[in-house]
Amino acid sequence: MNSKYKRILLKLSGESLAGNEKHGINFDTVASFCEPIKKLTDDGVQVAIVVGGGNFWRGRSSGDMDRTRADHMGMLATTINALGVADSLEQLGVDVRVQTAISMRQIAEPYIRNRAIRHMEKGRVVIFGCGTGNPFFSTDTAAALRAAEIEAEIILKATMVDGVYDSDPEVNPNAKRFDKLSFYDVLEKDLKVMDSTAAAICKDNNIDLLVFSIDNPDNIYKAVTEESVGTLVTNM
Repeated sequence: MNSKYKRILLKLSGESLAGNEKHGINFDTVASFCEPIKKLTDDGVQVAIVVGGGNFWRGRSSGDMDRTRADHMGMLATTINALGVADSLEQLGVDVRVQTAISMRQIAEPYIRNRAIRHMEKGRVVIFGCGTGNPFFSTDTAAALRAAEIEAEIILKATMVDGVYDSDPEVNPNAKRFDKLSFYDVLEKDLKVMDSTAAAICKDNNIDLLVFSIDNPDNIYKAVTEESVGTLVTNM
């Protein structure tokens, strides 16, 4: 394989892990995501993963609940997903470590930057749970932060659509898909790529972002080996 990148961070939404059930974890779906991840590690690509928790809990939809408590519940949901993805990867023979931003030593390592990098250098996949460990920050922001910390070259954001559009393609059939964008455009036009904090971290740290559809799980592999998958967001 002719990989374009040595070290990547893959962002998986919680919703994608639920498959057609829309809630919980569909392990057949998760296994389909893990197969291309294994192919990448077999080819020597260093892989880190950040998972969302929306298949179990969405803090912003928690009504009158205290926001901090709601976000803490969301962090626990991401940990369930991290453990589920880890198990599926291990069944494929991939060496995995789960690290969480909130200490829960009985089930995962605490997040330690240097240890995470060392794991990846040894060929292990590292899965980051609990977001940033702080309320009021999304898992997109966690992905951008961890990518900057571990010096990943790109964030691969696997979504339910095949790239970035100028409007919602489910609402507007004439929506235009972009092949390439700048982070300046994303922030100025308020495009729904990731939240503005995450986009600013990527922009300030010169981390590329590739947004692509997870409907074909092999896009995870293609994103590292081919030019034509999804929308690439860079500093241009």
